[in-house]
This record gives sequence, C-alpha cells and structure tokens, in this order.
Amino acid sequence: MWIMPVRGKYLVWAITACCCQGFLLLGYDQGVMSGIIGANNQFGKDFGNPDPTTQGTIVAIYDIGCAVGSLITFFWGETIGRKRMIMAGAATMLVGTAILTSSTTLAQLYVGRIVTGIGNGFNSSSIPVYQSETCGGLIRGALVCLNCTVTIIGLVIAYWLDYGMSFVNGPAQWRLPIGFQAVFALCLFLQVLVLPDSPRWCMAHGREEEGARILAQLEDHDSPDHPDVVAKRKEIELSLAQEGAGGPFRYRELLQGGPLGNFRRICLGIGVNVMQQFTGANMINYLAPVVYQNTMGLSRNLSLILGGFTAVTYMVASFIPLWTVDRYGRRALLMISATGLSLCFIIASILLSVGTKGAAYGATAMVFIFQIFLGIGFLPIPWLYPAEITTTRIRARGSAIASFFNWMCVFAVVEMTPPAIANISWRVFIIFAVFNALWVPLVYVFFPETKGLELEDVDHIFEKGGITGGVWSSPGGRTVERRRTARDVEDMQENENEKGVDVRIEAEGKGET
Repeated sequence: MWIMPVRGKYLVWAITACCCQGFLLLGYDQGVMSGIIGANNQFGKDFGNPDPTTQGTIVAIYDIGCAVGSLITFFWGETIGRKRMIMAGAATMLVGTAILTSSTTLAQLYVGRIVTGIGNGFNSSSIPVYQSETCGGLIRGALVCLNCTVTIIGLVIAYWLDYGMSFVNGPAQWRLPIGFQAVFALCLFLQVLVLPDSPRWCMAHGREEEGARILAQLEDHDSPDHPDVVAKRKEIELSLAQEGAGGPFRYRELLQGGPLGNFRRICLGIGVNVMQQFTGANMINYLAPVVYQNTMGLSRNLSLILGGFTAVTYMVASFIPLWTVDRYGRRALLMISATGLSLCFIIASILLSVGTKGAAYGATAMVFIFQIFLGIGFLPIPWLYPAEITTTRIRARGSAIASFFNWMCVFAVVEMTPPAIANISWRVFIIFAVFNALWVPLVYVFFPETKGLELEDVDHIFEKGGITGGVWSSPGGRTVERRRTARDVEDMQENENEKGVDVRIEAEGKGET
C-alpha cells in the first residue's frame, strides 16, 4: 500500500491531522442531536414528538454503540492494529450515517445511532493510542490535547449547523445536519489510508524491520541504521522484552500487581474516564439547550443560541492545555479543573434556588465558566492518560476498556439527565458539584505524573510500590525520572562491553601461559 512520502515533523503533523479528523467527527456526533431533539420541529413531527425519556434514549443509545465498539477493540484491536482499526471505524460510521439520514421510524433511527456509535468506539479507543505511539514524550500531551480541541470545534460546528437549519422547513432541517458527518468520516478514512502504522505495534508483532523504517521516518533519518533510530529501537525492544517475559499475552495479566502494576494502570485509565463523565460535562455538551430551557426557564430560540455560545466558550478554553499540559503536568490540570467545576455548579445551584430571572442569567454565566474549567483539564486528560499510563503490551486493551467505561457512563448520564431535570430541575447541579469535589483528593493521592516521560519510561512508574504506587510519597506525584529506559539500555551496553574486555583479558592470559 502506498504510504505518504513525508518524514520527521511533517509526518508527525500528518498523523496528528488524521487523529484530529477522527476527534472532529467524535465532537460533531456528540453535539448534533442536541439542537434537533426536544423541540416542536420537523424532527419531532417525523418521529411522533418523543417524550423526555425517549429523547434521552435517542441521544444515549449512540453511547451504547460506542461502548460496543470499544469492547470489540478490547478483544481484537491489538491483533488488527491501530491503523486498520481507525479505517474500520471510519467505514462503519459511513454506514451508520447512511442509515440515520434515511430514517423514517424510531427503530431505524436507533439502529443508525448504534452503528455510528460502534464506529466511533473503534476510533475513540484507537486514535489516542496511535497518536501517543507516534510522537515524543515532550509533545505528546500537547498533540493529544489538540485532538480534544478539535473535538470541541466539531461540537461547535454541530450546534451552529443545527441552529441554522432550524429555520428551514422540511426533513432537510434534521437530515442534513445528521448526514453531514459523512464528510468527516470519509476524510478520516482517506487520511489514515496513506499513513504508516504505529512502529511500536509493528515491533510487538514480529514486524521489526517495518517498525524500524517507520521510526526512521518519524525521527527524520534516511536509514533505520542511524544511531538515533538504533537507540530508540533498543529502548522499545527492551521494554517489550521486559513486558513479555512471561510469554504470550493472557487476559489475566490485566489483573497483575507487583512493580509492573497492570491492574493499577487499568484502574487509573477507567477511573479518570468515569470521573470525566460525572463532572456533568455531557449534561451540558449533549443537552445544553434542554438544560437552559427547562432548568432556567429560557425560550427555545435563546436556549439554542446560548447552547452554541457555550460550545464556543468550551472551544476557546480547550486551547489552554496546548500550552499548559506539558508545562504543569496532568495532575495539576485535573485538580484545578475539578475544583473550578464544583464551585461553578455550587454557585449555579444557589442562584437557581432564588428563582428570579436575574439569578437564572447568573446561573447561565456559571455554565459558561464551567466550560472554561472543563476545557482546562477534564476535557483532554481522560483521553490522553489511559494511552500513556499503560505499557505497550496492554495499551490497546487498556485504552479500549477505559473508552468502554467512558461511553457507558456517558450513556448513564445522558439517559438520566432529561428525566432528572424534569423531576428535580436545577438540583441536579448539586449532585455533580459533590462528585467534582471528590475528584480532587483522588487525583492527588493516586494519579502519578506522566509529563515528559517517554512511553517506555512509564513501565517503571509504579516500582516504588505501596497503596498509592509511590504517588503519595513522591514530590508532585513524579515517581520515575525521564529517559529511565534509555539509561537502562546504556547500562546494558556498558556491561556487555565490560564482559567483552574481561573475556579478551582472560583469553590473552591463557595465551601467555
């Protein structure tokens, strides 16, 4: 298959553009239904004016599809590979979009949402892994955060396209916004088609020479025999040898403790994704117009406009981690984010309890500030952390199971939110305020800092042991130094050289006697 003839930073940016395309599609899909459901519009007429519970199901059934796609990736993604999983995701989303756009019954709509979700599950499980395995430790955080920024751009496009089409009469009012995602899916398929696979995946599956060639491309060298490429290859091979010392992969390895701490890695990846969903993020991102209209008493038109501007605020805030994630680290951003989110919901609850129009506008302002704090930390880190906290041997499965829990929690939150708003109105904000407050100590105690570490260094991150894996006793949660594996390779080479010298001296001594 023809591969794009670029290398070095240009290849890294081509891969990043592809990954961003996948997350643009993810963001668009997250937002496109929010401006269509819950109104007396063409969609409501075509599908029998669904009640709040049915509205929640229409939105949330997509997340079940995403969870199924993540589970498929968990079992077969490592065998298939990062590149081919993304291609499968794009192709599946094209099929799902065709089903959705042509829907005439709720049953067909549900099927289309599930199929589209399966494709997105492939992508959301595979893209962060692909991005992480094809870039250096010093820029990995910023590049994955860029993927998340593009997610919000997709959300903004969906919101404003929904709003613009709300003035159009006829089925095109909802069919065009839903069908438009096919453009993004097709672009993703064509982009990933001409890119190389992950060099770490190639080397883990007996394709060492191909992996070395891709490493040379990424390092901007003509030959796989260049010293920099050889050194990097040895680091990856040493890491793979240490991870695979017990033989072929067995699923029980995911429950392994000890210095490698696979189970701890899986729990952290799942944990940060569960935490993300119980910040209340998708109550706002999926259902912003419904929240504004039903909890704050605003008109449908104003609610749609505010939903669009909420997404724009979220998008602007999502640029902040591009400069902060590799400077201040993952832990600091998560704790600042959770603190701000909790305070925003507390203040919004107090204001809405007053019950005046002015207080409702004040609560609306709190939702905008909420989006800023969300963009700072709990937007990007949950997509980045599972892919970089896991070892190469379990990375695809670790990312996939974290993605599975993410989507199941999205389903739970989005399914529960419309009835919850209908029953307890603004008091739903109090629930999420409490959850956000709980995340701060959990991050401080259990989540190690991964800023600047190469993926091979992360193998050693829990070697200090203990209940917290050494996080509690390490300044800033930094449990391992950067370039640890590179130094291990250097030590091995020195030992081999010393043994070689000893052998020569011994041989020369025997010759003299």
